Amino acid sequence: MVSDEGHRKRALRRELRERRRHMTSSERQAASEGLTRNLVTLVEDLDVRSISCYLAATDEPNTRPFLDWANDRGIRILFPISREDGLLDWVVSDARQETEGLFGLPEPVGEVLSPLAINAVDLIIVPAAAVDSAGIRMGWGRGYFDKTLGSMEACPPVYAVVFDSEFVDSVPREVHDQPVNGIVTPTRVVTF
Repeated sequence: MVSDEGHRKRALRRELRERRRHMTSSERQAASEGLTRNLVTLVEDLDVRSISCYLAATDEPNTRPFLDWANDRGIRILFPISREDGLLDWVVSDARQETEGLFGLPEPVGEVLSPLAINAVDLIIVPAAAVDSAGIRMGWGRGYFDKTLGSMEACPPVYAVVFDSEFVDSVPREVHDQPVNGIVTPTRVVTF
């Protein structure tokens, strides 16, 4: 049985997907440039040498220019690979070659590492549908990142990437939802 919070999440996700689909190419370009600038600032401020980040799908905030920047600076990048059992494997890659993974999401090609590989990064960058002012992240409903973050003994800083309109006052929260340490949007970096 789906809780009231679960129903609220589904409705909000539908609304957010629709908003993302209606962004113009110039809005997407401006968002990509601002997001790249802010992700670079975050990585430099934290003096990060190894990160976990995802390859952005078509309607997601574009992480690809930032990933190119990180590769050019020799930052080790670990990418998530979805497994059917609900866990994430990881790949170290430059993301220049990719394939379609589970659920049709882009995934880089490379040597697959175990779910424990995430423990060796300095910063985790995750996708989100929305994040609220208390740092509660609402994902897209499969729970991969919540499971991963909830199982880590010593978790490095976790920042969610969202468009500015997706940083909201509150999101529906369920027991399994994991908070984040901050967000990166096209116009700002917020640390909770």
